[in-house]
Amino acid sequence: MSCKGKDLSSKSGELVEIKAEVEDLAQVRERLRELGARHLGTFRQIDTYFEVPEGRLKLRETLGEKLAELVYYEREDVPGPKKSKVYLVRLEKPRTFREVLCKVLRIKVVVKKIREVYIYRGTRIHLDRVEGLGAFVEFEKKTLDVKKDREFLKELMSELALNPSSLISLSYSDLLEALG
Repeated sequence: MSCKGKDLSSKSGELVEIKAEVEDLAQVRERLRELGARHLGTFRQIDTYFEVPEGRLKLRETLGEKLAELVYYEREDVPGPKKSKVYLVRLEKPRTFREVLCKVLRIKVVVKKIREVYIYRGTRIHLDRVEGLGAFVEFEKKTLDVKKDREFLKELMSELALNPSSLISLSYSDLLEALG
């Protein structure tokens, strides 16, 4: 039995996103302040990725939060602005859910990071310090017009002085897995 074709639109959304490696988060943070971006908070997150036949599945736990998120996403693996489809479920009992997931799925990798979240012109901007990998900037923008929003993210990269050669195509989980 297949789940394909079922309408999950009320629990999903399309995004356009970019991820870039950076040397100095302080410079990006300062530029965001100059642009008037709103700081939403700084969070310690643990993302446990599970092996699945397609896409990526992770359980995101944020230290100090009672709720966790189960996130499944399918995304293009290209260095520039990429389209992704995201399904998200908020969980009230993450420890119990984690135990069940660990019984039925194999853990692929665990990503630990400190994430600063900003919002600017309808775009979520993450300044991430990822354990074992380094510093990254990530943009996520909900989209109805992929072409238009890809161009907007390219402009935002320029505003933040991010070098196009620093763009990465893979997720943190893929990068950590490649390190072995």
